[in-house]
Formats: sequence, structure tokens, C-alpha cells
Amino acid sequence: MRRVCIAAVFVAVLAGCASTPEEQEAAGVEDRKPGAKPPTIGAQTQPIKQPPVAGVDLTQRPGGRSILTDPSSPLSKRSIYFDYDRYDVRDEFRPLVEAHARYLRDNASTKMLIQGNTDERGSREYNLALGQRRSEAIKRMLLLLGAREEQVEAVSLGEEKPKATGSTEDAWAQNRRGDILYQGEF
Repeated sequence: MRRVCIAAVFVAVLAGCASTPEEQEAAGVEDRKPGAKPPTIGAQTQPIKQPPVAGVDLTQRPGGRSILTDPSSPLSKRSIYFDYDRYDVRDEFRPLVEAHARYLRDNASTKMLIQGNTDERGSREYNLALGQRRSEAIKRMLLLLGAREEQVEAVSLGEEKPKATGSTEDAWAQNRRGDILYQGEF
């Protein structure tokens, strides 16, 4: 008797769970061929309104060259070099940092990444910390000159991305630097 009751309950539960799914209207597929009509929603005949997209690049100079890559522009210079075991921005690089700060100030949606680098001397941990201090020094200077915090990120690569190979003073001097990269370059 008990088995019959359990079986009856089980059958009733299964019967309650078995239902037919309701049919839904198929989703429309957008045709992206040239000259195609805009997509519509369901059975409606009005097209979906999409906001216009601006196609203006403010970094372009006449002739199609970007102000960030034009060799005659100070913004094309992207490395700031440091003395051995130091992280203060040398006076000779202050005008370069000022130019980049002015660009960030004038272009509020632009983002920048600063990569701090070191030469091969020193432990891995020490070089990562020194690279971070170098990138933070550049960032701090940019912020003091008008760039916004959300525009600039400072990271350290330590000795992992050398510009020059070799164990000479000239090679080490090229590797003690902070590199500036703009959005789209990193």
C-alpha cells in the first residue's frame, strides 16, 4: 500500500513537471551588407535608432600624421632616462614631461601607461621596486602639471624589457628609463 502511494505521488509530480514549452518569436538577424535596411524589433516596422558615431581623430595633423608619432613633435619622444640607482626626473626631461602633461590635460579621454625600467644590476625584487618608483615619479609630475589620476597608470617592468643588451655603462644607461605609452599602444 505504501509503495502504491509513493508511486502515485511520483507519477503526479512527473506529470506536473511535464509541460510543453511556449513558442517564442525568432530573433531577427541584422544584415550588414552595404545598402541593407536597418534591423527592426519583432513585428514592428520602425528601425532601431542608433546614436551617431563621431569619426574625428584630434591627434591627426594635416598630412595624416599623428601628433603622437610625428618626429617633429615632442610627444613622439617617449623615454625619460634616470641616473644610476635614482628615480628623480632629471631637469633635461622636464620639458618632455610638461608636453605630455599638456597633451593629457587637453585630451581628457586619453589614457597613458608609464613603464618603469632598470638595468640588470640589482636583485629582481630591488629592480621591480626601483622601476615602480621611476614610473611613479613621472606620474606624480604629470599629475602636478594637470593630468588627471584616472588618465595615468604607472607600472614597473624592472629589468625585463631592456632597450640595449650588454653589460656596459652605455647599455645600462639606456635601460634606466621610464617609457610612456598611450592608449592603443599597450
